Amino acid sequence: MLTTPEAPRAVRLAPARLSPGDVVRVGGAGLRARPLRVFLSALGIAIGIAAMLGVVGISASSQEDLNRQLSALGTNLLKVSPGQTLFGEGSHLPAEAEGMIGQIAPVTSVTAIGNTSAKVYRNDHIPEGQTGSISVQAVRLDLLKDVGATVAGGAWLNEATHRYPAVVLGSRAADRLGVAGAGPDQRVWLGGQWFTVVGVLAPVPLAPELDTSALVGWPVAEERLGFDGYATTIYTRAAERQVVAVRDVLAATANPENPNEVEVSRPSDALAAKQATDATLNALLLGLGGVALLVGGVGVANTMVISVLERRAEIGLRRSLGATRGQIRLQFLAESLLLSAIGGVGGVALGIGVTAAYATSQGWPSIVPVWAMAGGVVATLVIGGVAGFYPAVRAARMSPTEALATS
Repeated sequence: MLTTPEAPRAVRLAPARLSPGDVVRVGGAGLRARPLRVFLSALGIAIGIAAMLGVVGISASSQEDLNRQLSALGTNLLKVSPGQTLFGEGSHLPAEAEGMIGQIAPVTSVTAIGNTSAKVYRNDHIPEGQTGSISVQAVRLDLLKDVGATVAGGAWLNEATHRYPAVVLGSRAADRLGVAGAGPDQRVWLGGQWFTVVGVLAPVPLAPELDTSALVGWPVAEERLGFDGYATTIYTRAAERQVVAVRDVLAATANPENPNEVEVSRPSDALAAKQATDATLNALLLGLGGVALLVGGVGVANTMVISVLERRAEIGLRRSLGATRGQIRLQFLAESLLLSAIGGVGGVALGIGVTAAYATSQGWPSIVPVWAMAGGVVATLVIGGVAGFYPAVRAARMSPTEALATS
């Protein structure tokens, strides 16, 4: 019995799969075909990322600088000053306040300044009203180390000079008086007599009131300037772990009869509060960075939509050669992600550069959190995915005949 050969069966070939490397190469080829448009779109993304990373980096650098300052100056300084009576009148600290505060066990040092009624001028020809808002303070010899101050020029008062007409100027006081430095030929008209400028202080972060003061010895202030001897500010250092406990008892210790007339503050808290006020500005700048990032995302979407319209012939040809809709969609989504990644990496590099440049100019340590850099790149990829999704779907929906016919 003769048998006839069976007809060959039709074999359906599965579409070729694209490896991750193929996807990257195909997406990169699409970007290389339009370098200028790609550059401008990536630049929009980079500016947004750089803006946000710069805000975070500069804030982190400023915070680190503040922490280093506080570590160097100490956060255990407390300031005691007189408040007001129940009738709203000014009060004063008892003469024994310094000694009583010094008896508190965790207290390590106590010093004081006292405000005088004297005025200081550059010379004796200056009109009386032009004081430059400079106060004249009587000071103890141990003030310098207790408040963390340093002498920028000349020397601090000592056992000899604090009994004679010698003065140390705060940094801003020296500028207002036009005193460039200390020396035997530098004199100011203080309290109706000449005082020799023996020193000029550097700015004092924990006691900024000293920056606009002329500082004289306690004995000479009582003898020549009519100083009543009452301290107007007492600076106290306490053991680090006992600062809060000491602060709670300072008012009652300084003035047992009227503790409500005593004000106690922690200067380091003021510095930290000043730093915290920058949060509002940082939020504003982050918002502007977000707007820039959104604009960059719109640029990516625009680039990809135009790319789909310009490359209909390519889409039709690839579909005719067997590319699936999923592969077309993956190709354009990969282009969008690559474009965003280029902008994101460039923005991170630019943000690091901006942070480093600004921090260096301010003398701060340059710090950019790792989470901010990683978050910047992730944000760009998310934006790239969102911006490229519609163009990718639109390209995938084109039939081969439609794409070739409209090209």
